[in-house]
Amino acid sequence: MSDNPAGRRILNLALGLAVAAGLAVALAGPGTRFGLWHFRTAFTVMRYGAYAGALAALLALIALVARAPRAPAALALLLGLAAFGGPLLWSRSAGQVPPIHDIATDTDDPPAFVEIVAHRSAATNPVAYGGPEIAAQQHRAYPDLKPLHLDVAPAAALQRAAKAARELGWEVVSEAAPEGRLEATDTTPWFGFKDDVVVRIRPEGAGSRVDVRSLSRVGRSDLGLNAKRIRRYLERLRNA
Repeated sequence: MSDNPAGRRILNLALGLAVAAGLAVALAGPGTRFGLWHFRTAFTVMRYGAYAGALAALLALIALVARAPRAPAALALLLGLAAFGGPLLWSRSAGQVPPIHDIATDTDDPPAFVEIVAHRSAATNPVAYGGPEIAAQQHRAYPDLKPLHLDVAPAAALQRAAKAARELGWEVVSEAAPEGRLEATDTTPWFGFKDDVVVRIRPEGAGSRVDVRSLSRVGRSDLGLNAKRIRRYLERLRNA
């Protein structure tokens, strides 16, 4: 197929816009992680990056119709769709979970944060549990989250709990053996959000009962991440 000057101009615009959109979406999270901008700014960057990606994909299709070279036009189309699709999927995921950020295996008596409170000076979400309304939303969305029973004494359970936390890459802030409490912080890989976790261990029969609470420092919705974190942690603890 022969080249067309008009198609080439449209293609160049599509390629430039697709690359810019891809970079905006890809760097939004790391920019927050390394303190270059606020996470709400990153969300805005991602949103406009998605718009730009959609426009780039449309221009790439027009370029193809205008007989622009197929390979670079296809590249612009793919880059544009990727820049548009990532934030779209993220947004759809957010709509499928409740807008909460505090998850606990015991919503009647959630484990309390103690030592880690001093590390949350910049947090916008309080450590006080939100009560029955938050609990009801959690139970509807994550009915599988339950306390874990271990067939070991509380002291041994706490050692196992600390080992599992470190294996998952959490920063262990406190191990309070007399109270059966472990506190740790997990940092998300892309945005660098810091979420805090408290593990409470109590005697139960001949073994121990383990309850876990995971709380985001910022943001209204956690996109289901705190529930996933607790599931992953309990599974590791169960199989330790």
